[in-house]
Amino acid sequence: MECRDKIVSEDYWSLILDFRLEEGDFPEEGELFCYREVEDPIGVLYVKQSALPPLSASRIMYRYIPQLYGLEGFVAGGSEGFDPGPLEESGILAQQQPPLELTGRGVILAVIDTGISYENPVFRYSDGSSRILAIWDQTDQTGEPPEGFAYGTEYRQERIDEALAAQDPHAIVPQRDEIGHGTALASAAAGSRIQGGAGFVGAAPDVSLVVVKVKPAKRYLRDYYMVAEDVPAYSSDDLMFAVRYAQGFAFPFLRPVVLCFGMGTSLGSHNGGSIFADYLQSVAEKVSRALVVGGGNQGNAAGHFRASLNEEIQRAEIRVGENAGGFLAELWGTRPASFRIGIRSPGGEVIPEVDFRTGREVDYTFVYEKTRVTLNYIRNERNTGDELIVMRFERPSPGVWSVYVSGARTVPGAVFDIWLSPRQFIGDEIYFLMPSPEITLTMPAYVEDAVTVTAYNSQNGSFFYQSGQGFSRTGGIKPDLAAPGVGISTAIGPYSGSAMAAALTAGAAAQLMQWCVVEDNAPFVSGREIRGYLSRGAREERADEYPSRQWGYGRLDMRKTFDEIAGRNS
Repeated sequence: MECRDKIVSEDYWSLILDFRLEEGDFPEEGELFCYREVEDPIGVLYVKQSALPPLSASRIMYRYIPQLYGLEGFVAGGSEGFDPGPLEESGILAQQQPPLELTGRGVILAVIDTGISYENPVFRYSDGSSRILAIWDQTDQTGEPPEGFAYGTEYRQERIDEALAAQDPHAIVPQRDEIGHGTALASAAAGSRIQGGAGFVGAAPDVSLVVVKVKPAKRYLRDYYMVAEDVPAYSSDDLMFAVRYAQGFAFPFLRPVVLCFGMGTSLGSHNGGSIFADYLQSVAEKVSRALVVGGGNQGNAAGHFRASLNEEIQRAEIRVGENAGGFLAELWGTRPASFRIGIRSPGGEVIPEVDFRTGREVDYTFVYEKTRVTLNYIRNERNTGDELIVMRFERPSPGVWSVYVSGARTVPGAVFDIWLSPRQFIGDEIYFLMPSPEITLTMPAYVEDAVTVTAYNSQNGSFFYQSGQGFSRTGGIKPDLAAPGVGISTAIGPYSGSAMAAALTAGAAAQLMQWCVVEDNAPFVSGREIRGYLSRGAREERADEYPSRQWGYGRLDMRKTFDEIAGRNS
C-alpha cells in the first residue's frame, strides 16, 4: 500500500509529531505506517489503527492528536445584490482608487477552505482567463499531487484555463466547491470587478489566487470529537500541509503571500499552544507572508465556563437537550494549582471526586443511565505546562449535568476554564447554564503574529453577537481588530461570520503587501509587521476602551492605516 493510500484510508490514523524521525527510529515504511514531513521538525505519522491503543488524550499524547476545525462563515439573509458598504466602512474601496490604487496587484492570496467555483466570473480576468495560479484538491486522488506532497491532485493555471475554454470545464478540472464556503471567502477577499465594480468587487480584486480544497476529517476523529453527522470538519494535519503548500508560492513566484483562514475550534489551550499553532507562528514570522484568521462565532454559544479556585467547590452546569448527541469538554487550569473533579448526572448518579494520582484515565458507565463518561488527566500538558482534564460524554442523558471542581492544591489567583466543542459540531442543545462570553476566540486565533479578527455589523456599528471574544487564557491581547462580518456580499449571496471578517481583512493585508513589497516601500515585511500596521491603523470609538476583548485595538480602517504610515495622525 502506497503512502498516498494510507493518508486517505480510514484504517490509518494520523499523529502530528514535533520531532524529526531519524532513519532507524522506525523500520522501513511498510504495512503499518508512513511518515511525511511538514517542515522540520514537524511531521505527520500515519499509523495502522490496529497497531495503536484506543484514541484518548492519555494513551496517545494530547499534543499529537489532530484537532478538528469547523467553518466560521454561514449564509445570511438579505439582498442578493452587491453591497459595497462593508468595503467602504473599512476604507478598502478608498485605497483601491487613486492615488494609491492598491488592489492586491502582484500579491498572492491563498484560501484554505472547501474549494472554489473556479468557473465563476469573479475569479477570472476580463479576457475570461483564470486568476487562480493553482488549486490543490486534497479530496481527489486521481491525478498528480503537488511536488513534495503525497496526496491529492494539483491543477495549475494552464490546466484551469484549458478547462474554462472547454464545453464541460469539470471534465478537465473536476474540482468543485460543494459547500460554497471557500467560494464565498475567496470572492469577498479577492473577487474581480464586475461591471466596473458596480456589479461586484472584492477587497483585493487584482491578487492571484492559490486555493486548497481541504479533505474532510476521517471517521475516527469525527467519532472521537463526537461531531454531528453532515457537519463539515477538517483535521489539523491536512490544514498544516495546506498552509505549507500555500505559503510556498512566495519563493518560486517572488511574490508576497497572504493566507486567509476561515476555520476554527473552541478546544485547545486558548493561548496559542499546539503544534499547529507553533507552525502557523513560524509562517507568520517569515518575510513576505501574512496570516489572517477569524476569531470564530462562539461568543454567544454558551460554550465556556470560568471560575476561581478557592476553598469552596465550584460547580459548572451543562444543559443537555432531548435530541443532543455526545460531546467533549476540556478543563484547563492555571499552574501550579492542581484540580479534582466529580460529576453528577441529571438522574442523581455521582462520579465521586476523582483522585487522578491513581491513574491517568477514568472510565465510568452509569447504572441507571446509558451515559458513559471518560476522563483523561494530563498533569503537565506539553504545549503549556498547565493541567488539563479531557471529558467525553457518550450518549448523555437529557437534563443538567454538574461538574464539581475543587483544588487538590490551591494558590492565590488560580482559575480554571472549561470549553465545549464548537456549537456547529455538537448543536445548540448542549451549553453551560452560567457561561462566560470571554476567552471564546477559536484556535488558531491565539497565534501571536497572526492578524486575528472579530466581526461587527457595519450597518449599525454593533459588535456581532456571535463573534468570539478575547483575551487569551493567560491575558494575551487578542483579537487584534474587528472588521465587517455581517451580510457581506459574496459571489454566491450574502454571508456572515468571522470568516467573512477575515476575508475582508485578508484583502486589506494584500493591499498592504502590494504597497510594502511589490512597490518596494518595505520589501522585507513579515506577518508581524502587517499585524502592526493594521493594529496601529485600527479606528477607535470614543465609547470603548482599548485594547478591547471584543474590538482588539479598534475597527479595520485602511484610510487611517495609511494616514499613520504617512505621519498624518488625526
